[in-house]
Amino acid sequence: MYKTYSVSMEIAGNAAMWTRPDTGDSPCSYPAPTYSAVRALFESVNWGPAVLVIPKKVELCSVPQYHSYTTNYGGPLRKSDEVKKGNNYQQFATILIDVCYRIYADIIPNPDKSNMPKKAKAWDHRTTSPGHAYQEIFNRRLKRGQSFATLSLGWSEFTPSYFGPFRSATKVCEELPDIHIPSMLRGVFQQGYCSDYQAVYDTDLCIHKGVLEYPERSDCR
Repeated sequence: MYKTYSVSMEIAGNAAMWTRPDTGDSPCSYPAPTYSAVRALFESVNWGPAVLVIPKKVELCSVPQYHSYTTNYGGPLRKSDEVKKGNNYQQFATILIDVCYRIYADIIPNPDKSNMPKKAKAWDHRTTSPGHAYQEIFNRRLKRGQSFATLSLGWSEFTPSYFGPFRSATKVCEELPDIHIPSMLRGVFQQGYCSDYQAVYDTDLCIHKGVLEYPERSDCR
C-alpha cells in the first residue's frame, strides 16, 4: 500500500475551454475542468513520470459564465485540400470567461516503471519516497511561480492570470445551484506516460455547492 501525499493550487484566468467532445466542430466547454485537465495543470507545474497525479476535486470560485469565441483554425482536422493550400477556417466555440478554481490531487508512486525514461528511473531509484519528493518540489515551485511547462486553461492560448497557493480573498461559490453533468470526459491516455489512446468517460457527475468530486475508478488511473 502506497502512502498518499496531497497537493493543491489555485488557478484563474480570463478565459477557459474544457471541451465537450459531443459538441462537434463548434465546441462548447464543460462548466469545470476535466479529470485529465486537472492532472495536466499539476504536471505543468512539476512533471515526473515516477509518480501518478490523481485528481480528487475542483472547487469553483467563480460562477460559470459562457461567451462566444471565434478563432482561426489551422489544425489537422481541416479538409486535405485546405491543408495543401495552407488555408485556415474560422472556428466558433462557446468558452468560459473570468474563471477561478481551486484544484486538489493525491500523489502516489507510479507502479508501472516499464515506460519510464532512463532519467526518471534513475531518480526513482535514488528516492525513497517519490510522492513526498514530488510534493515538496511542487510546493516550492508553486510559491515561486515556477513551472515545468506553460499552464493553460484548456486551449493553449488561454493562459492563467494567476496560479499559485490559495489566496485569502478567494471563496468557493457554495451558493451555486447544482449543475448536473450526464457525461464528462475523464481522459484519453489513461495508462500514463507513453500510453495508447483510450477515451474514458465518467457519468452522472454533479457540481454541488460549487464542488466537483472526481469518481474513484479502479479500471483506469
